[in-house]
Amino acid sequence: MLHQANAEFAAPAPKSNDSTHRRLVITLLCLIALASGALVLFLFNPAESGFYPFCVFHRITGLQCPGCGSLRAMHQLLHGNITAAFHYNALLILSLPLLLAQAVRIGIARANQQPSRARIKAWWLWTGLVVMILFGVLRNLPFPAFAWLAP
Repeated sequence: MLHQANAEFAAPAPKSNDSTHRRLVITLLCLIALASGALVLFLFNPAESGFYPFCVFHRITGLQCPGCGSLRAMHQLLHGNITAAFHYNALLILSLPLLLAQAVRIGIARANQQPSRARIKAWWLWTGLVVMILFGVLRNLPFPAFAWLAP
């Protein structure tokens, strides 16, 4: 009898629709945030607007980090200026197809209600780290051969 009384007040089991609805809301909020950020970046040029964040590494050392020029590159890319975007940050522009492919893969997995874990191998991470360090060093060298890497 006590078991029946507790069963009446027990919380109902969560429905799969609740988790699907929650995932859909989170996805939509992320897409809205991404679109809003892209709109601000499209409308306001980082080279002319002062409200964008600054690079702490560049401010302290005067050197260009691997990410320096990324906002300006994305602004140019949103305006269709691929050459100018490449000039500001070649590494970012070259890595966008890889990031887009990963995002599409995760999106398809989620749409099919499959696990969407990012399967990144350790050697990819090490290679990426080496490429970023190499890019950061080369873009700061005073040689004319590498001047095109600096924004």
